[in-house]
Amino acid sequence: MRHVRLGRTALKVSRLCLGTLNFGVRTTRQEAFGLMDEALAQGINFFDTANHYGWQVHRGLTEEIVGEWFALGGGRRERVVMGTKVCNPMSERPNDSGLSARHIIASCDDSLRRMRTGWIDLFQMHNVDRTAPWDEVWQAMETLVAQGKIRYVGTSNFAGWNIVAAQETANRRDFLGVVSEQCNYNLLVRDAEREVIPAALAYGVGVLAWSPLHGGLLGGALRKLADGTAVKTAQGRAVVALKDHRDTIAAYERYCAGIGLDPAEVAHAWVLSRPGVTSAVVGPRTPAHLESVLRALDLELPADVTDRLGALFGAGPAAA
Repeated sequence: MRHVRLGRTALKVSRLCLGTLNFGVRTTRQEAFGLMDEALAQGINFFDTANHYGWQVHRGLTEEIVGEWFALGGGRRERVVMGTKVCNPMSERPNDSGLSARHIIASCDDSLRRMRTGWIDLFQMHNVDRTAPWDEVWQAMETLVAQGKIRYVGTSNFAGWNIVAAQETANRRDFLGVVSEQCNYNLLVRDAEREVIPAALAYGVGVLAWSPLHGGLLGGALRKLADGTAVKTAQGRAVVALKDHRDTIAAYERYCAGIGLDPAEVAHAWVLSRPGVTSAVVGPRTPAHLESVLRALDLELPADVTDRLGALFGAGPAAA
């Protein structure tokens, strides 16, 4: 497993980041424990969650599962670079969401309690809160860093200009500021190339690509639907996108079959090859899914393959 610096920091993270969105919802506690153990054994030292994950059962469930795993000991917590998030609603109370100083600090304490840890390595703003002044946000983050509760701050689902505004305010306050941006980025969704990735590159912000398979759509969706083995592909944004992109996905799966490569591995390898991308956030539900993602690390796509992918999905906004 290759480990690289997270943005402009000295922190080393694996090129794959274990996403935990399925924990407690599509995977049981024991299955989640097994996935985390196997990921760590394979050199994946970067895990990602969010305070509201598990909302289908109850908000905070996924962090609780991570905390139970940390409590098993064996150096689990010390070996993991742990990221979580703040901003999404945790209840119906008016101050239990967003990026007010009150909510940021309270959410950090709640996440620490649920994950049974003394610190969060990467505390990420899950979305932009347009009502929160950046000085208020950074005052809260500075407090948490000074208290030793968080190490670094990241963003998620930010526009390029949001990253710039956040970082310029942090610079004025002599604070490290934003070190990562987690964005939706894959062969089908390349909007991040227009402004987000250029802003990240300009400010030394590491890009964490979430949903590299676009909800399973790029992982052999049509084949799985035909076989009756589709799970995630048969729901959510994958189903919606398939209505508009069925011909493209069919051509993609035929092309991958023709060159003898798995569609999921090709999609992961493509994301990992893109400029500015530090890690791909992957959400395996089974050990087999994890094995497939690991194989993608060794897959170097030749120029003719990337050219063909560009022809299938479009050159992307960066090349326009």
